[in-house]
Amino acid sequence: NGLRGCRELILLLNLKSPDFLDGAGPSQRCDLPVKLLRRGCGPEFMEQSEIKVEVNATVSSTQVSPRDISITLRPGSEASVIVAVKQLERYPVDLYYLVDVSASMQENLDHLKTVGVALSLRMTEHSSDLWLGFGSFVDKPVSPYINVHPSKINNPCSDYEIRCRPAHGFHHVLSMTGNMSEFTRVIKRQRISGNMDTPEGGLDAMLQAAVCQRSVGWRPEAKRLLLLMTDQPSHLALDSRLAGIVTPHDGLCHLENNVYTGSTRMDHPSVGQLSDKLLENHMYSIFAVEKQQYQWYEELVRLLPGSYLGKLGLFQAPNLIELVVDAYKRLLSEVAVSVSVEDKAVSRYWVSVSPLCPNGSTAKDQSCSGVQPDQTVYFNITIGMRSCPDDGEDEDVTVLVRPVGYNESTIVRIHSKCRCSCGPMRHCNDDSQSPCKGTQDSSNQEGDGSDVDCSGRGVCECGRCVCEQTRLGTVYGKYCEIDDFSCPYEGGLLCGGRGVCVSGECVCEDDWTGDSCGCSVSTATCQSANGLLCSGQGRCVCGKCVCEDPRHSGDFCERCPSCQSTCQSYWKCVDCHLSHGLSQKEAGHCNNTCAPLVGYMDDVSGTATLANRICSEHNCTLGLCTFVVLWI
Repeated sequence: NGLRGCRELILLLNLKSPDFLDGAGPSQRCDLPVKLLRRGCGPEFMEQSEIKVEVNATVSSTQVSPRDISITLRPGSEASVIVAVKQLERYPVDLYYLVDVSASMQENLDHLKTVGVALSLRMTEHSSDLWLGFGSFVDKPVSPYINVHPSKINNPCSDYEIRCRPAHGFHHVLSMTGNMSEFTRVIKRQRISGNMDTPEGGLDAMLQAAVCQRSVGWRPEAKRLLLLMTDQPSHLALDSRLAGIVTPHDGLCHLENNVYTGSTRMDHPSVGQLSDKLLENHMYSIFAVEKQQYQWYEELVRLLPGSYLGKLGLFQAPNLIELVVDAYKRLLSEVAVSVSVEDKAVSRYWVSVSPLCPNGSTAKDQSCSGVQPDQTVYFNITIGMRSCPDDGEDEDVTVLVRPVGYNESTIVRIHSKCRCSCGPMRHCNDDSQSPCKGTQDSSNQEGDGSDVDCSGRGVCECGRCVCEQTRLGTVYGKYCEIDDFSCPYEGGLLCGGRGVCVSGECVCEDDWTGDSCGCSVSTATCQSANGLLCSGQGRCVCGKCVCEDPRHSGDFCERCPSCQSTCQSYWKCVDCHLSHGLSQKEAGHCNNTCAPLVGYMDDVSGTATLANRICSEHNCTLGLCTFVVLWI
């Protein structure tokens, strides 16, 4: 059966082991148990959401039960429900005659005038409560469907010296009534009309007759039969482009003073749209057509559930009566259901229907034929969930099970489980601070303390960040704070290969520093031969000497071509000592001025005159100069 998992649902989730498949998305944490075990997920960490089917028994039903069902599904799972449809013995019946009144239908319209009372008597064998209604149609009253010459608009038959009524898309003439005399009186007043092209606007009129329930007067408890009488095929969707009408039909009622006002503004309905509206309004459709058009309508009825096609020569009254009775018996003996998934989720679910027919009846596709009164047909309806929405959120979806022609239906309410069983904030604990937000201490490489989950570069899945995938590089880290593309490069390597990129800045290894971790912290490379850092003349920066005195140069600041000798540079200090007779006691302030750079030697021997004093450099090491004064 393939994977139990799905694109977004964490069906079998290692919740307690956050390092399982570190950095992987939810879809990779969702798989068959045997495969998760093989990849290191222990059975104690696996979570599998439960499939539930609950029936609401509080909603009463007469023909269809149950009326309300709730199902909890996860992607890759399915659930089955049984819907029972009972065929009652006698139903109230509403029959609406929708008649093509173009000129070629004159004789057929005449035959209809004697049908009302006779049909009412004939139907007493099957229903003691028959109501009839009537409406007419021709075609859209615009060119090129009708002749728009001023003399033809009000009387399309003026060339034949006959008074015709203007062409119309649909005219509702008589609302449902049980008064057969009233029905006959209205039919006798009807006059034909005329148009230019062969196809007529039958589907346009059918949709209006189905959806304008208040105007037509359809009874909620009655079986509804919509009988279309015509001798021509019907226009289909997109045909109206010939008249410059490109607005699709909105599927709504547009009757004002019983006249269809949307005929010149909207296209003909599509067959699929008409089928939906007939199902939605619990209609059986009967087509009474001339034999020349039988094949065209034979193709049409295959696409309209609950429809019946009758082939006649002329619509004589006995034939029309038998057509209605036979269609009624056949339609009621065939019990079928139509299952529709809410539009927003139709691609994410699949449905199969298996009828369980009573004895003596036969199953075909989603229906049973030959069902007798008081027998019950059971439909095993299986609904499966393919995937979650793109955003990975849980969703509620409605599936409608409509027995064709019945005014009762079953609503299946599906709740999809696309999240793991965390709290409402998707945290695995009750902390007020989201576990997917970093701390304010950026030195621990856990983010910058912002209020954005997962550094704004991932989603918080049950208290754990799942980082986004990007073509720029890889995003990772506990808070998706680390990546391999947004920091400075050195030597072709991010952070010089000596650190990691956290929130756009290099966090360097212990021995390195700098924007791109290119500076060594160690001072070993700045030690000069005399053991001093940079010969005592500079600072060690990034492992290299930076001389403080611009006169000094060299790798260790050891060169100074313009500098005086050491003794010459400190001659003033020596002179200070000499002026005090070389007495350490008397020249103590010289030590304060010169020390520790000048050392004082008290042991001086020899004789000489002051005029011949010579300073001889005796020792200049470690930055300490020792002077010996010789007396000549």
